[in-house]
Amino acid sequence: MNTSHRQWQPVRFGPTPAGKTGVEPVPETGPGLDAEPELNVQQLLDRVASAVGDVPALLAIAQQAGRSAPKPGDGRTVQLWELLASVAAVDVAAARVLEPHLDAGAILSQAGTPETFTGSWGVYAAEAAGTRLTAAPASPSAVQLTGSKPWCSLAQFVDHAVVTAHAETGGRAAFAVDLRAAGVTCDVPEWTSRGLREIPSGTVHFDRVPAVPLGGDGWYFQRPGFAWGGMGVAACWLGGAVALGRLFEAALLRGARSQREPDQVALAALGEVDRILTSTSQYLARAADAVDAARAGAAQTGAAQAGPESGPEGAAGEPSTEGAVQLSGAVGGWSEALRVRGTVAAAVERVQLLVSQNLGPGPLAFDERYGKCMADLSLYVRQHHATRDDAQLGVLTLKGEHAW
Repeated sequence: MNTSHRQWQPVRFGPTPAGKTGVEPVPETGPGLDAEPELNVQQLLDRVASAVGDVPALLAIAQQAGRSAPKPGDGRTVQLWELLASVAAVDVAAARVLEPHLDAGAILSQAGTPETFTGSWGVYAAEAAGTRLTAAPASPSAVQLTGSKPWCSLAQFVDHAVVTAHAETGGRAAFAVDLRAAGVTCDVPEWTSRGLREIPSGTVHFDRVPAVPLGGDGWYFQRPGFAWGGMGVAACWLGGAVALGRLFEAALLRGARSQREPDQVALAALGEVDRILTSTSQYLARAADAVDAARAGAAQTGAAQAGPESGPEGAAGEPSTEGAVQLSGAVGGWSEALRVRGTVAAAVERVQLLVSQNLGPGPLAFDERYGKCMADLSLYVRQHHATRDDAQLGVLTLKGEHAW
């Protein structure tokens, strides 16, 4: 396969659309913070391709990337999302390792504690029936966590996590916690899924474990970047769909070289895949520019972005939009995140259908990379709550949060 069709070439969302915000990159430098060298994406992708299935190696790559990767809203959001999509186009599970680590770094920076971003990190904000994590004050600057947290991916591998817990006031707050501390135990589930097999998500139990508050009650959901993190996950989904599109194109090219020219049905499917991937990538590029513009506007006005009392991985609930940063016109941050996530999820599922219908059962049975991508992506995209997320968006639409 020639270089132009290498399966791990970077994903680009295309040229910056008209109306570029003009926000310049803002490197994190200052007292105690040294500027990191620019991230070499091609080298990173080559390393990811060599580390597929090796969780410790992927976490090491994530830690290295986290030292210089962009953060949402820093003027380089499109580069961040392209990075996430590019890694997912190599291996969806690798992106599932990288994305929460980078998200944790962004959260810690927004909390004013970027110096604590050392080691490997997870972000655990999901809720589930029968589990509850509570935070009780232990000192003026620390709390103790007691209870259980579900859906904690890679908890047995990562060093630290940002977790949400129920506070004494009745709300939920975010905390930084050392997962190697005494009192932390991780359930390793019987992971029967064929997708994301190297990333089981079990329950973590806490028994009076010290943790450091990040912001106050509700800050995690109202902070700048809450909705933007949800869109970063969507960039990973899109990268998986790009991988399938590239594999489909490569299969048709191999057939043509063997005197099996693609028929009109296959060509029509490839054309539709191109339309979907191109338009969705362009949409993400526009959304990234809007994120940078909103962050710059928030810095000038002191506005905060509100989100729902549930994260992209949590239970659906009616979002709060009071005081939300506006991305464009009448569009609020969380409503735009719901649009982006819903649009990308639909695009992914359509690409999966088109490619699988045209390539048939052979690659699913005999092509390890293709079968893994299909299985990983099918599970990962189910973080989208489908019609329940559309219902949330409908609530916001009735409140006037739309530009049409």
